[in-house]
Amino acid sequence: MLIRHLRSSGVACTAVLLTVTAPLVITGATPVAAADDCPDAEVIFARGTDEPAGMGRVGDALVDSLRKQASGLIIRSYAVDYKATITQRHSGEGAKDAIDHIKSTAAACPDTKIVLGGYSQGASVVNIVAGFSGINWGSPLPSEYTKNIAAVATFGNQADRTDGAPPTQNSPLSPKAIDLCNPADPICHAGAGNSWSGHTQGYVPAYTDQAAAFIVSKLLAGSPRTTPGYGALPGPPPGYGALPGPPPGYDPQSGYGLQPPSAVPSTAPTSTPVPASPSPVPGLV
Repeated sequence: MLIRHLRSSGVACTAVLLTVTAPLVITGATPVAAADDCPDAEVIFARGTDEPAGMGRVGDALVDSLRKQASGLIIRSYAVDYKATITQRHSGEGAKDAIDHIKSTAAACPDTKIVLGGYSQGASVVNIVAGFSGINWGSPLPSEYTKNIAAVATFGNQADRTDGAPPTQNSPLSPKAIDLCNPADPICHAGAGNSWSGHTQGYVPAYTDQAAAFIVSKLLAGSPRTTPGYGALPGPPPGYGALPGPPPGYDPQSGYGLQPPSAVPSTAPTSTPVPASPSPVPGLV
């Protein structure tokens, strides 16, 4: 009886111990990340047709340019998960994945500013997320999350040639959006002289740098930080050769053009007058 009692007691004690040491699990609550775990901004980007999984060439270039132009900000990236096939039947799935990620980021890191971007078919994904007119392949982002979106950037957007509207029109996100189309890109621009290379090779780095500058201005809006490239030229523009500083009369609002030669002080060395005839050297006839 004693042995039987001890065995019964041992089972009971074990059960109590397991109950006490079992972890407490609370379901239904979304964990909020510590501030140190949250980036200042996150770029959610949808790649173009037939590009391998990831951000794609344009998306990678955009993030690289952002990190250079806003070196003081911590910027994280997320590649939209969807099948970017040539049939373009999965843009709605891409939009759903992007929206799900926006929701999770907003819940875990409410102060993180979200940048939404897409290239080619990825631009169609963004069109759906932003609720632009003429595209009904998926559900748009719920309105309560628009405050989390700091900027939108699309490249080679076919909505520019269809009945749809680009990101800069007919959307709550329009004031935060920039839509870039290379004039030689037949996907977004009709006209003579277009070529497929204008779509596949015409956006990096010129348009990705332009979009990055726009995005940085939105990320820093209302911030005491300054944006490189706005009102001052920190260094030579890419592709324009070595330039130690802005030339006299440089105006950042008028592009990278130099002033006419007459307006730029001459830096040519002063020539030394040459005697009419050389002086005779002693001892020579």
